[in-house]
Amino acid sequence: MRKALVTGMGIISPIGNDIDSFWSAIQAGHSGVGPISRFDASGFDAKIAAEVKGFDPGLYMDKKNARKMALFTQFAVAAAVQAWKDAGLDNANINLEKTAVVLGNGIGGIEIFEESHKKLLESGPGRMLPLTVPLMIANEAAGNIAIHFGIKGPALTTVTACASGTDALGQALDMIRSGRADVVVSGGTEAAISPFAVGGFCMLKALSTAYNDEPQKASRPFDSARDGFVIGEGAGILIIESEEHAKKRGAKILAELAGYGASSDAYHITAPESSGTGGAMAIKAALLDAGLKPEDIAYYNAHGTSTQLNDPIETRMVKAAFGAHATKLKISSTKSMTGHMIAAAGAAEAIVSILAIRHSYFPATINLDNPDPDCDLDYVPKKGVPGKIDAALSTSLGFGGHNASIVVRKYE
Repeated sequence: MRKALVTGMGIISPIGNDIDSFWSAIQAGHSGVGPISRFDASGFDAKIAAEVKGFDPGLYMDKKNARKMALFTQFAVAAAVQAWKDAGLDNANINLEKTAVVLGNGIGGIEIFEESHKKLLESGPGRMLPLTVPLMIANEAAGNIAIHFGIKGPALTTVTACASGTDALGQALDMIRSGRADVVVSGGTEAAISPFAVGGFCMLKALSTAYNDEPQKASRPFDSARDGFVIGEGAGILIIESEEHAKKRGAKILAELAGYGASSDAYHITAPESSGTGGAMAIKAALLDAGLKPEDIAYYNAHGTSTQLNDPIETRMVKAAFGAHATKLKISSTKSMTGHMIAAAGAAEAIVSILAIRHSYFPATINLDNPDPDCDLDYVPKKGVPGKIDAALSTSLGFGGHNASIVVRKYE
């Protein structure tokens, strides 16, 4: 099979709007969580979120075009522009007909839906936003990336809730291996910090509400005092390229995207299956796909949502997948810093995993003050530590029972 290499990365996140600032914040253990500023959240149980800060779409695209995009699309195009530049791509060294886009998204332009629905109810259909549908639908981020760069190959969207970004990277890997594409722009994007989405998650009792007055302490995966996830937003984009294509144009190589596995719990629309066997299947499949053994993995980037259900079940899942090696793994949930970026989470965490390998550094799980007795593995509490990492595995779990894992490793 053809090897798939990562040659460029870009990110828009609650803790940094480029790779350097994002990684500096990860190393510093900085939390991106604060009071919701995008709307009046005083009447909501959850009043905090991990919002993207200081984002200016005009730095990445024509402002007139940006006005024709929902926020999730703006984030995706901005991160793609960063990744494209990082990879050193241009029309002279790439065949746009053999280039594809595979992007994960969960919720689409929900703020557009809210605004148009309000106008519909208040003033009738004639006052709705003219571009309601193309702004709102989930595939428009992938479509706009293709338009921005002139990409002529497939532009696909994966919608598997919080597993979307990781599943998109897995599909990108398959496209490179099969020869359907030489280059794939892939990752995930989300911008769902809105009254409708926050209210919906509040009704599910999924969001943290105990730390409204101490927002930076709210996302606390694997801690006994956790009480729910903190909604985040942003986009992570990776340029995935065949080994042959990357070498031919003299590209810098950041890592190898080495394996992918996916499974379904077939159990419940929101709750993970209690034994963790479904997620363990995805991890084992990713290891098999990469041709690696459990003991080859030094770092595991956890889904780690800070919910009562997820964290102990994921602990069982890791034990089932890695066996005796589970106790030797360094594990962290960087959602403790970024919040849960929904469909963008898997891509952002893939980027974290690659940076961890490149910088020989295990990121921390901040706010892990008193570990849950049922979460008894090494979660790198509070502060990151240096260490050699040749291969890392990242897992994402989504509503509907979607499980997805990817393996990244040093390229040799």
